[in-house]
Amino acid sequence: MPKGLSDFIFRGPFIFCLILTPMEIRYDIANSGSDLKAIQQLQQDNIPQSISPEELKAQGFVTARHDLSLLEKMNTPYPHVVARANQQIVGYTLVMLPTFSNSLPVLIPMFERIASLSFEGRPLDSQSWFVMGQVCIQKDFRGQGLFNGLYMELKARMSIDFNYVLTQISKRNPRSIRAHEKVGFQVVEEYWDQHANEQWVIVLWDWT
Repeated sequence: MPKGLSDFIFRGPFIFCLILTPMEIRYDIANSGSDLKAIQQLQQDNIPQSISPEELKAQGFVTARHDLSLLEKMNTPYPHVVARANQQIVGYTLVMLPTFSNSLPVLIPMFERIASLSFEGRPLDSQSWFVMGQVCIQKDFRGQGLFNGLYMELKARMSIDFNYVLTQISKRNPRSIRAHEKVGFQVVEEYWDQHANEQWVIVLWDWT
């Protein structure tokens, strides 16, 4: 049943009007083991192996998989940002500091590339930055502003200590590339990873 619409139910001589209002979304941080498990489940539901080729192309997908131990370590001292509907996590952005550069083999080439990049004439290695390790939104809640909301919450919490946030996106995921550009990211690097057999785009959001 569509959210935010009225549905009319006819019973005998009476007409009942059921008003459905949009579910309230609250943005905060992952603060429990159950939150991390919910993030991991949402991640698992959106890897390429879990969705159809048609959905992969139309809706996008996530690439990296994090075990609970790594998610917990990454959650300190800067916790992951989540979106909740009725206390259920329906979206997240992962915070990944440079200290985790060797934690996932698929991300090592990205961290190496970032360490060699400059932005507006300044080497990134001399600036304060972190990686947004992954963003994902539950299918039923897409197209309702959660992508932008998650990033605005991330900026509000992290821009005090960091000048830039970067992430990488598969070239096979144009939906995600466009969504990041709308938020404010810009492409700073593109490279081929022969081990992952993947063309990657590195994007940066300038908070200075």
